[in-house]
Amino acid sequence: MFNTVKRIAVGLAALSISVGAFAQSDRAMDLDALLKQLEEGQFAQSQQNKQRERDFQAQRAEQDRILRETREKRDQMLAQSEQLETQFEENEFKLADLNGALDTRLGSLKELFGVLQQIAGDTKNKFYNSVVSAQIPGRADFLDKMAQDMGSSSKLASIEEIERVWFEMQREMTEAGKVTTFKTDVVEAGGEKVNKSVVRVGPFALVADGKYLEYNGVTGTVSELVRQPADRYMDSAAELQASSGELVQFGIDPTGGSILGLLVQAPNLQERVEQGGVVGYIILIVGAFGLLLALERLVTLTLIRMKVNKQLKSKEVNTNNPLGRVLKVRDEHPDADVEALELHLTEAILGEVPKLGRNLTIIKIISVVAPLMGLLGTVTGMINTFQAITLFGTGDPKLMAGGISTALVTTVLGLVVAIPMTLLYAMLNTRSKNIVYILQEQASGVIAERAERG
Repeated sequence: MFNTVKRIAVGLAALSISVGAFAQSDRAMDLDALLKQLEEGQFAQSQQNKQRERDFQAQRAEQDRILRETREKRDQMLAQSEQLETQFEENEFKLADLNGALDTRLGSLKELFGVLQQIAGDTKNKFYNSVVSAQIPGRADFLDKMAQDMGSSSKLASIEEIERVWFEMQREMTEAGKVTTFKTDVVEAGGEKVNKSVVRVGPFALVADGKYLEYNGVTGTVSELVRQPADRYMDSAAELQASSGELVQFGIDPTGGSILGLLVQAPNLQERVEQGGVVGYIILIVGAFGLLLALERLVTLTLIRMKVNKQLKSKEVNTNNPLGRVLKVRDEHPDADVEALELHLTEAILGEVPKLGRNLTIIKIISVVAPLMGLLGTVTGMINTFQAITLFGTGDPKLMAGGISTALVTTVLGLVVAIPMTLLYAMLNTRSKNIVYILQEQASGVIAERAERG
């Protein structure tokens, strides 16, 4: 019945198609032609359905065959899995027995190979950081492979491998007592790789072209230190490389580069000054100004003292010096009495005192103000430090280093300026007073001489 309904539905569909085509066609179609077309459509649909049924039957047989083959394969795999599980359990028991027998036969040798593995690992790490590896590369690869093989499996080291471990350790100790020269590629500070002649000082240092080098065991490269130590160390490195066997003083780092790393990180004088900030620069400017004034006063007072000494030895009055100008007052008032002459001489001396003490007050003020400015920088630096602590806490000391550096450096700069300014002021003030004392002494002599004549 289902096929009958299906055929009726197909017929109705064909009829609707025919009616649609009939509506769109320009020529008329009679009922006999329409009935014939419907019968042909039913026959074609019946043939298609039969073909579909045959195809389905053929595919069903193929699917049944594939299902049977899959089930047979599954059964085979299950049987093989059970067999492998049984064999695995048997192999575990055999492996345990063999390991027990191996441990029994090794005896104390097991501890020996354990120590050998540990020594190989420690020596490998030492070779990675040793500058000798820059001249003799590849030593650590053998030790690394041997340690990994002995740790990951039951493989035992051979006599040749044990002897090579001893040989590499002995060679490291032998090379540690030598100063040798060899050729290798050096990465310069600018990033260029250049083949250079390198001097190796035992296991302590590498130098080339008067500069210190560092060896990177991970990459196996030799490179120049971006920051070099002080000039005296650089000079000794240049002397060592230029020597032909004679003894040369050379500083070594027995810690393997730790001290040298700290040494090159130490700030130089310019960096120290820069740490002082704005206050530090102001202190230096004020100190330089005070130093120029002090030098000018020192030269001037020295020349004046030389002219005064020359005037003391001469009877002729020369007005190019304070003493000559004071003595000229005596010649200008030959008839004045003692009191009047004393007043004139006092007036002349008082006129010379400001010239002799010029700028000394400024120098004294600078010597007093410089440490106060250093104290100002200290307070400013501590304020910055406390602000950093408030914002970021005390977990990272580097955040507070800037404020502390400013605080300490400005104090040092203030004292550096104040101490020499104080000494210069004392020295210049003494020289100025000595000249004034000479003027007063000579003026008293002139007054006494005039009093005796009277």
